[in-house]
Amino acid sequence: MERTLDPARLGDHLDRLYRAAWALCGSREDAEDLVQETYARLLARPRLLRNEDDLGYLLRALRNTFLNQKRTESRRLRPVSLPDGLDLLADPHAPQPHAALEAAELYVAIAALPGDFRDVLVAVDVTGLSYKEAARALRIREGTVMSRLYRARQQVVRRVEGGTA
Repeated sequence: MERTLDPARLGDHLDRLYRAAWALCGSREDAEDLVQETYARLLARPRLLRNEDDLGYLLRALRNTFLNQKRTESRRLRPVSLPDGLDLLADPHAPQPHAALEAAELYVAIAALPGDFRDVLVAVDVTGLSYKEAARALRIREGTVMSRLYRARQQVVRRVEGGTA
C-alpha cells in the first residue's frame, strides 16, 4: 500500500523528532537545526511511503540527515569548541533547573553512544516507537532491537552515574 507523506501532519511529530534529534546531537541548538534541516528536505518534494507509518519514516529521515551532516563535518576544519560547562544552562521552560540539567546530561550520554546503540535507544526510548516499529524503521530484526536497546541502556546508566560520582 503506497501513500504520500502528508506535509500538513508533519507538525504532529515535531516534539518526538526534536527529542530524537537532541539525543543524536547531544545539544539542544544542534537538535533544532537538525529537525529544521530534516523538514526542509522532506518538504522539498513529495515523499512516497510504502507500508510505513509517518513517524518511522521521519525518524529514518532525521537519522539520515544527521549522518549526512556528520560526514560533511568530518571533511571540514572544525573550530575549537567552547568549554563543556557552557552547555549546562537550564531550560527556562523546565519546571526545575535541576531537571533540565539532568536531561541535558542524559542527552549528552545518549549522543556519545556508538551509532547502532544510539539509533535503537532514540527510536524506542526517546521517540516512543515499539520494538516492531523501531525494527522496521531501522531495517533490523526485532531481536536485534531488544539486544541493542538493553546494552545501550546499560552504557547510558554507566556514563550518567560515572559523570555524577
